[in-house]
Amino acid sequence: CNMRTSSSALLSIMASASLIASTNAFTLTPGSAAPSRPSSSTALNMGLDLVTGLRTEWISASICTNQIPKAAQSVLQIGTDDGRVVNFVPRTVEEIITSSAEADGELSVSSRRQLKQQRERRGTGSIIRYVDQPADDLKETEDESVDIVISMQAAQRMLENGQNWKKSISEAARVLKPGGRFLFVEQTEVDGEKYIEAIAAVADNLMDKTEVEVEGEEGGETVTETYPVFELVGYDDVDLVIVPHIAGVVQKTEYAGLTKDEIDKKSAVDEKARIADLSISAFERGLKKRKKKKKKGMQKEEGAEA
Repeated sequence: CNMRTSSSALLSIMASASLIASTNAFTLTPGSAAPSRPSSSTALNMGLDLVTGLRTEWISASICTNQIPKAAQSVLQIGTDDGRVVNFVPRTVEEIITSSAEADGELSVSSRRQLKQQRERRGTGSIIRYVDQPADDLKETEDESVDIVISMQAAQRMLENGQNWKKSISEAARVLKPGGRFLFVEQTEVDGEKYIEAIAAVADNLMDKTEVEVEGEEGGETVTETYPVFELVGYDDVDLVIVPHIAGVVQKTEYAGLTKDEIDKKSAVDEKARIADLSISAFERGLKKRKKKKKKGMQKEEGAEA
């Protein structure tokens, strides 16, 4: 690589913090346009170099600050290995949930210590849930219970420790609430597979339900289409790095994985609930008016008697 690691270059890296979200370049289909495979000369077999490390850390902090809504209360981190997440997420976040990229699925003593130290130094009110659960099997986290899931330089560590990094994306989709966001800053390729295509593959697995019908001697295949699980917020290559990385955000849809019939049924139930709420509100308003009218009548009677 021709990039120089002089102090001026590092300052340039730190000064350029914007993430350009290319919303038209993403489709939830394997094989879609994605960053090209890096040459062998740029692939490092050890930890990230200083340039890439600084740049991806800056992007991670930026994407968390800008893409976690104020209304988000809970954040789950894929592969917690230090206390960074405490400083990355907004102060409005009420709960931070951990998971581990280690082979045994347990949060290390060092990670627990750093999380505690960073929380005390920042003075945040966020509650940290120290959960021993593998990043590829979030068994201690319920379905649709989390507002935000973040994966920051975790996939490669998961691979090295024998975990299934692609399954962590499926688990993120499972635990996210409808409307929840999955934020990622990961190597463009992990073990020869593009990270963005892994997200697309997870979406496809959840999007397509196939039923095979057999009639007599002839067999027919019926594909039941379901609503997309994710919709794109934005993604792009991380520039000014030696090891190629990608950063982006996808959002879980309201009707993720549901068929048309299931959506219609849910919509009908939601509509009934909405009408019921309106009826209750109208009744309460009417009750208040009647009480107010009755009170005025009593006051008039008392005035007449006086």
